[in-house]
Amino acid sequence: MCGIVGIFDLKEKREINRDLLSRMNESQHHRGPDEGNLYIEAGLGFGHRRLSIIDISSGQQPMISADNNVVLTYNGEVYNFLDLKKELEDLGYHFKTHCDTEVILVAWQAWGEACVQRFRGMFAFAIWDKNQQTLFLARDRLGVKPLYYAELSSGQFIFSSELKALKQHPNLLKTFDATAIEDYFGFGYIPDPKTIYKNVYKLEPGFCLTLKHGQPNYLPKQYWNLSFTPRLAQDEQATGEELIARLREAVKIRMVADVPLGAFLSGGVDSSAIVAMMAGLSKDPVNTCSISFGDPAYNESKFAAQVADRYNSQHHVEQVNADDFSLIDQLAGLYDEPYADSSALPTYKVCELAKKQVTVVLSGDGGDENLAGYRRYRWHKYEEQMRSWLPTHIRKPVFSRLGQVYPKADWAPKLFRAKSTFESISRDSLEGYFHSVSSLSNELRSKLFSTQLKQELQGYQALEVFKRHAVDAQTDNPLSLVQYLDIKTYLPGDILTKVDRASMAHALEVRVPLLDHQLVEWMAGLSPDMKLKGRVGKYIFKKSLETYLPEDILYRPKMGFAVPLATWFKGPLKEKIREALLGETMKQSGLFNQTFIEQMINQHQSGLKDYSTPIWSLLMFEAFLRTHH
Repeated sequence: MCGIVGIFDLKEKREINRDLLSRMNESQHHRGPDEGNLYIEAGLGFGHRRLSIIDISSGQQPMISADNNVVLTYNGEVYNFLDLKKELEDLGYHFKTHCDTEVILVAWQAWGEACVQRFRGMFAFAIWDKNQQTLFLARDRLGVKPLYYAELSSGQFIFSSELKALKQHPNLLKTFDATAIEDYFGFGYIPDPKTIYKNVYKLEPGFCLTLKHGQPNYLPKQYWNLSFTPRLAQDEQATGEELIARLREAVKIRMVADVPLGAFLSGGVDSSAIVAMMAGLSKDPVNTCSISFGDPAYNESKFAAQVADRYNSQHHVEQVNADDFSLIDQLAGLYDEPYADSSALPTYKVCELAKKQVTVVLSGDGGDENLAGYRRYRWHKYEEQMRSWLPTHIRKPVFSRLGQVYPKADWAPKLFRAKSTFESISRDSLEGYFHSVSSLSNELRSKLFSTQLKQELQGYQALEVFKRHAVDAQTDNPLSLVQYLDIKTYLPGDILTKVDRASMAHALEVRVPLLDHQLVEWMAGLSPDMKLKGRVGKYIFKKSLETYLPEDILYRPKMGFAVPLATWFKGPLKEKIREALLGETMKQSGLFNQTFIEQMINQHQSGLKDYSTPIWSLLMFEAFLRTHH
């Protein structure tokens, strides 16, 4: 895994500042501590930081083609590179190395922009073609690897793996985008293609970008989208067998490395399935890594140990204590923009543990989005049934009123917390799903934001993110629609961002078999009833794994990877949140209603309401302001 940077002159071929390019490159040293190099010519500069995984002795970047006409800087892994290399050799091309980097370079020479369609893996790269005077950038289909870019007033186009590298450029304007702030407090992260700053963007998953000197107009182009069109039906047994065969193959091609390799093992279905497949493919015991929590409500370590024992893995466990919140400020520096998934804390810790043992790990990310594992999918299905039974003119006023009068029982078991469900049912399908996944409700965000921020928003709401993607969803099925929305937003914006930054902070490469795009396409074509059957999410996956994993691993309630925020904010962090959220940094930002923030803190700490999610979101925003501004 690596870090890439670049500067490209859109206007003319002016000299590139080597010192500036070097600073941008070195700001990502953590992503690639093994080597760092630059390539500079008139009007163009590439930088690269390398974490050596395959063909360690060669494969240095930026890589230049044998004829000196093409230059590449690349982050990621292309798992089918040996097949592509053979195909290219049959076409008459020759290779000097044994790495996937050169395969990308030669694939561009053979197939041009269409080369990206042939790559199977995770990647973000930039290619400079001297003959065509063309700069080409691409990001993998699911967004495993990040790619940021901006156009400056000087006419320079800059790009990088992390936002911190772009911030090294003195001409980058760091003006907040009000709609990105709304999105952040709506989702808990800033969905692609926005960043916290105006005119700074993420290249969206499955998109590419072509630029030329003297042609300042460019638009990202989508080269891949996911279709949920059902295929011909198969019986359960045949489908389950094919699912296991496809997963095993996706795992197998991700076990190629010239450095130590292992797996994350949480004790959940997805990570346990990955370890089961790895154990069947490896002659040596698999290295597995887990973290445990002192609080039993958050602790899955006994289930992880159960899987580790079954497959005789070399299992490593460390405990995260209930008061281990020392990373809060560090996270702000890691993510470069506001990011509010509290599981970033344990994810950072498990990456730290894994790096002590291995350089590459396989993870189980993506199973819930692809196979409908989240509880919210089940609730959405029930709500959709209610919407279909009752016409809008009856449903909307009745359930809206019920939502208003029903008490908000944060303290009660989920079964009795009907207020949110009533409010969701009163809305249409898209609004209802947004209400169920949003970090802060529309009402709460309205109370939280200052008059100034609301004026800047001009009526914009984070729901627009879902509306934009729903247009391209190519499905009328309610379950498939919300899966599509999560794959386009939550998966790259939250899950994969979290894993990339936490792993790269420790120079650890994470590979994700359940996000193999061929496997993802096949799973998308399964009948929705194969994914969510009654109350059982990931139904066909769990059925197919019954010979590999015990029942209490497969069918116990999902726990997630959370931390005890509500307890922290009433106890060890009680004073810290008051100092941070009611201090000068937040007041001077002019973005928030400080009176309402104080009211939330008082009500949370008195036990009247649970405001742990909005308080954490604000705490991470304050840490971002303090760290970066």
